Amino acid sequence: MFRNSGDVYSWLCGFINLEQGSGSPPAATAEHFKLERMRILAGLADHPERSAPAIHIAGSKGKGSVTAMICAILEAAGEKTARYLSPHVSDWRERISGGGGFFSEALYLAAGRELHEIHDKYRNRYAAAGKSKGGSVPGGATFFELCTLYFFLCARLARSTMMIVETGLGGRLDATNIMESLVSVITPIEKEHTAYLGNSLEGIAREKAGILKNGRPLVSSEQVPEVRSVLCRTAKERGSPFFYLPDCYAAEDIRIHPEGTDFILRDISSAPAFLGLPLSLSVPGRVQAQNAALAVLAIRTAAKTGFAVSKALDPANPSGKAALRRGLTSFSLPARFERFRGGPSEPALVIDGAHTAKSAGLCAETFCSLYGEGGILLFGCAADKDAAAMAAVLVRRFSRCVITGTGNFRAARPEAVYRTFKAASEMEGPGLKTVVLVPDPTAALAEALRAGRENSLPVLCCGSFYLAAEIRNSLEKKDMPARPPG
Repeated sequence: MFRNSGDVYSWLCGFINLEQGSGSPPAATAEHFKLERMRILAGLADHPERSAPAIHIAGSKGKGSVTAMICAILEAAGEKTARYLSPHVSDWRERISGGGGFFSEALYLAAGRELHEIHDKYRNRYAAAGKSKGGSVPGGATFFELCTLYFFLCARLARSTMMIVETGLGGRLDATNIMESLVSVITPIEKEHTAYLGNSLEGIAREKAGILKNGRPLVSSEQVPEVRSVLCRTAKERGSPFFYLPDCYAAEDIRIHPEGTDFILRDISSAPAFLGLPLSLSVPGRVQAQNAALAVLAIRTAAKTGFAVSKALDPANPSGKAALRRGLTSFSLPARFERFRGGPSEPALVIDGAHTAKSAGLCAETFCSLYGEGGILLFGCAADKDAAAMAAVLVRRFSRCVITGTGNFRAARPEAVYRTFKAASEMEGPGLKTVVLVPDPTAALAEALRAGRENSLPVLCCGSFYLAAEIRNSLEKKDMPARPPG
């Protein structure tokens, strides 16, 4: 069977994977997003999703950062956390890990063998017959369902005291939504995955708000009015307290510098003792200060449900302040404004997974605040992303745009993206910007670095976590390690 964690991942990859865009959207909506199958799988495993309290995170951007920040703070406060993210960038274990790093190989292997046995039971007892005890079962398990169950099994084997779980796609029908989470967290919502979630912000917000549990708190970042309205209405319908970040905390006096971000966290709701707590992150960006404020609000809200983590954020407790500072300073994730170093002649290179118009714009803003306007952009996005919206906010800030694909994992149309960026560049003024198409990501990286080197200009790579994975892989072969935090 399995010899190591890599074998487990290879086996999982044999199942249908909607991250790759498998199947047509209508079929995927009807056939592949059914919580009944996930509940059956969890039942066969004796419900590992109930083995520890959980915080559940959905949204369009910032989910991974908020998830990792919550874990880092709780770990610094003495909790033993388990973290679930998607997609991964360089190592598939990024999806399933402890708050302090990967689990042991022995644990991954034991959980993998348990997962294989559970799948055999499901296939033999339910999928083959096409029936459950209560009626029909919608076919075979998917990659994400089994990966999610694998996470729960790992968390249980690790005896985790808290699970921090990011949704994969949407929320209401996401495989992670079988949990009875302590707190639901919603990061900023934009139009995305419209084939599955609908073409309106209200519809997308309803799907993501589907993770909210009756009577359990909802915590949200700042949202556009139509999204906030949906969240308020959903919380009221479910009898859930609603904590809206702009009404609770403010990240003020934000200072971005090459080593990270410094800011003041201010409690604007009630607690005077918590006013003006200086904090630092090792990742540059105003948006990361906002993510940190949301992470702190989520943990304090969880404490109000009875989960004993209040010591981590007690403003009167020096050890609590220290845990906050340690946790946020230690936060890091691949492809979150990740800086790489090469030889003395190599240009500055930053990789970020930003893949919506707003996140790409904020990423470019941070990049230009550190390195100046007119650098080199290396860009590629999946076929279902809004390339035109991203082109509108990116082209004007860069002198040269190198458009590429995202590798073989996710469908992309680099030629169409190139035409979109070319049209956006012409609107800036004919001949003012250079846009080139290099479909192969490795060749595109070489072109971007060449242009940066010859013109003494920095390079920003963004548009997709799948592109980030391709570029990071190429950099490892070139022996260009990421800069350590701090």
